[in-house]
Amino acid sequence: MNTEKNELQLMELKYLKSLANQYPNIAAASTEIINLQAILNLPKGTEHFLTDIHGEYEQFNHVLKNGSGAVRRQIDEEFGNTLSNKDKKSLATLIYYPQEKLDIVLQEEENIEDWYKITLHRLVQITKKVASKYTRSKVRKALPKDFAYIIEELITERAEISDKEGYYNEIIHTIIRIGRAPEFIVALSNLIQRLVIDHLHIVGDIYDRGPGPHIIMDTLMKYHSVDIQWGNHDIVWMGAACGHLPCIATVVRIAARYGSLDTLEEGYGINLIPLATFALDTYKDVNCDAFAIKYNTDYNTKDLSLDMKIHKAISVIQFKLEGQVIKKHPEFEMDDRLLLDKIDYEKKTVFAYGKEYAMLDTEFPTVDPNDPYNLTPDEEQVMARIQQAFLKCEKLQRHVRFLYSNGGLYKIHNSNLLYHGCVPLDEEGNFKAVNVDGKKYRGRELYDVLDNYARKGYYAKNDPAGMRKAQDYIWYIWAGPNSPVFGKDKMTTFERYFIADKETHKETKNSYYSLLDNEEVLNRILEEFGLDTKKSHIINGHVPVELKKGETPIKCEGKLLIIDGGFSKAYQSKTGIAGYTLVANSHGVRLVAHEPFESMEAAIQQESDIFSDSTIVENAPVRIRVADTDIGTEIKESIKQLELLLQAYRDGTIIEK
Repeated sequence: MNTEKNELQLMELKYLKSLANQYPNIAAASTEIINLQAILNLPKGTEHFLTDIHGEYEQFNHVLKNGSGAVRRQIDEEFGNTLSNKDKKSLATLIYYPQEKLDIVLQEEENIEDWYKITLHRLVQITKKVASKYTRSKVRKALPKDFAYIIEELITERAEISDKEGYYNEIIHTIIRIGRAPEFIVALSNLIQRLVIDHLHIVGDIYDRGPGPHIIMDTLMKYHSVDIQWGNHDIVWMGAACGHLPCIATVVRIAARYGSLDTLEEGYGINLIPLATFALDTYKDVNCDAFAIKYNTDYNTKDLSLDMKIHKAISVIQFKLEGQVIKKHPEFEMDDRLLLDKIDYEKKTVFAYGKEYAMLDTEFPTVDPNDPYNLTPDEEQVMARIQQAFLKCEKLQRHVRFLYSNGGLYKIHNSNLLYHGCVPLDEEGNFKAVNVDGKKYRGRELYDVLDNYARKGYYAKNDPAGMRKAQDYIWYIWAGPNSPVFGKDKMTTFERYFIADKETHKETKNSYYSLLDNEEVLNRILEEFGLDTKKSHIINGHVPVELKKGETPIKCEGKLLIIDGGFSKAYQSKTGIAGYTLVANSHGVRLVAHEPFESMEAAIQQESDIFSDSTIVENAPVRIRVADTDIGTEIKESIKQLELLLQAYRDGTIIEK
């Protein structure tokens, strides 16, 4: 026992000596303790939670720029009735799109110097307001390098200056006189955007359907503070980046289905010519009516016939490759997805769910009825070339590494449990046991083991066999019946293409979704992840909330929040809105529902904004401080260690420098 105690004391001393390099004397350590203690008493930063963005980059970027309505709210609070609604709209648009709005103003404004003067004063006022809840040190770190000193002077009260108004006016006058006003306006606008959101949580599904997931990823990689909980659509792209053929085929098929092959070809520079050439040749005279394209207004319809051929060609390849994985892994329990070998080509039927169904299409020139899951040599060659394109795509690999380093299947943060889909449950609400590589896992353990497989599938290059198995598990996380991010009994892709009977299209959700208002079940989940049931929330997306049918995202009196409100245009007819942002700040939690976004051009030219309706989920009885957060816990530990260092200086254990 004494030996252990001595070892702990030695470790503690070693740590304190290391800390002494950073704080070499009593004065330095004391100053840091005072600074950290002050930070603990500041209001907590504002967290924004978004989910199921599905490539809708313009709306996503606008929501970040307007802080889910926070920027306009700050303008209203600061200027009240002293500014007209028109001037408030103009100021808001300038903050969202400073460079683009400046280009218009410079062409239209007759007295640009006066406009600069008025605008800079207004921007400084808003900057002061949004910076007021942070330490000067934190604001300083957020300041743009070129204007850091000037902005700090303008937003900091200087008691020693007698003529404050004259002092600040002279700074602004000089900025205009030396021709730096446009750059300064851009810097202030970006700083305001930066300060209204302290931390961003993306609760899954950045990819698929919409045209710009790569643009969203570029934005996130530059963002000041973000974490990501992987959704099933992110997972399948991660598998594709690993080179896993069924994941690659799935990614290409979904892009073809939604008319967004440009995301792959132009967004990521992935060469699909081998697939297009193969589809044109092999499916030249083949009926592809079942493979219609769900395109939006940006889609070039001249590509329609080719894209339908590509769509069919890659779908058949996907079903073959998936069949190979399912046969290799009986523990997946997905034999009901093996349907290519159940087709009767004479009767044009398929045997599924214990009966025969008429098929809409049985014209498959590459399927051998005696060996239906085998790729033809041409299909193998096409997939080998596309696989290399995915593996060698530097931009995709960069994005996926970011997903790995900043993400996971779940996150515990400030008493919130974040995950994309569900915690698999049985009908009684108990954690469902899931077979993963011959061992049963449930609850948090299931999340942890699948998260581990997802990472191994990308990084375990020194264990090729283990890496291949892990990649199969990445595919399982995408579509498996007990996957927490999929949360359904099956993915009926085959049936939706080939069987008219809609009964076969049904995908039954996990019991979790019927128990969302059961407090006992939700408390069990929170306890499983080590959270306090009295003050914690579960936040997830994945299943669009059909507001127009009377559904609500707020479950169990706010204990659980499903925040998928239809960012994706494909879902907006179902949800009746265009996405949610959950906002957690020092005053509590509120849910912001967004109206559809017209376009960036309309936002700039017509100064149109997204109308956002806000609902209070929870009001904090006392303003929440940094001390009450996870960062606060870390700061308290730092203070404790610094106080030990002070004691070591005072008793001579460590010598001051």
